[in-house]
Amino acid sequence: MTMTERWDLYNDAGEKTDVTIFRGMPIPKGYYHLSVSAWIRNSKEQYLLSQRHPNKQYPLLWECTGGSVLAGEDSLAGALREVKEELGITLDPTGAERLCHTRRDSVQDFYDVWQFHADIELSEIRMQETEVVDVKWVYRDELLMYEKGGLLHPLLTVI
Repeated sequence: MTMTERWDLYNDAGEKTDVTIFRGMPIPKGYYHLSVSAWIRNSKEQYLLSQRHPNKQYPLLWECTGGSVLAGEDSLAGALREVKEELGITLDPTGAERLCHTRRDSVQDFYDVWQFHADIELSEIRMQETEVVDVKWVYRDELLMYEKGGLLHPLLTVI
């Protein structure tokens, strides 16, 4: 993530406009950018969590991988790219499900939540040093305990 990331902007109906901005610039009133979360679930019904780097906003909180969709990308491509960048995992988009699409006025974004199915060994994960400091698989009840305990990123939609 650098200041050179460029985002497409959308109107309040979710339609892409001809306006783009660079990450870090204020989003003009009435516009929204697109952000994604990618929940990865394995065959044991566990979810992959990553722990945020201490120098990031919401330091050391747990989350599923996600971020902002870049200009020219669609939501699914953005989710796949974020997982590849942050965890070094190439997910198969076959069977990916978009579980949520919502407009969040408080942060001026449209937020898509994707679910992927993959059995990944933790040893296969290559964490992006500036983004992620740890990874783990958790069952749904653990995930909900993390949420209740304030250990999850606050803007995350738990599935």
